[in-house]
Amino acid sequence: MKISVGNDHAGTEYKLAILGLLKSMHIEVKNYGTDGTDSVDYPDFIHPVADDVSSGKAELGIIICGSGNGASMTANKHQKIRAALCWNKEIVALAREHNDANILSLPARFIALPQALEMVKTFLETDFAGGRHERRIEKIPCM
Repeated sequence: MKISVGNDHAGTEYKLAILGLLKSMHIEVKNYGTDGTDSVDYPDFIHPVADDVSSGKAELGIIICGSGNGASMTANKHQKIRAALCWNKEIVALAREHNDANILSLPARFIALPQALEMVKTFLETDFAGGRHERRIEKIPCM
């Protein structure tokens, strides 16, 4: 599995921990995020993640910014992207099961780091349920 990761300055600490988790799981990662805490513009680090996922260069993406909103809004401008802003693992599971989310957006300033790591695990371990949810996904235009 290959995952693309992107973050702004608010998500650096979380991204570094997530990269460690993914490495321990033997998952290949493309890191587009900043490694610093100096202010940067999140779209510069989110667009490449969405490009990878929409083109099939990565199966999934993880994006992180302060609120998670800017990152998810940016990613969702891309074709074939269903970025879900999540704040607990139950929402993550539903985003994968019901919405076939292919990018997880994390709000670094509103969740604890251990919680973020659990959310990433849930994102990776949960499959799309299909069935009645599939017809709903088909009604979301791909632009």
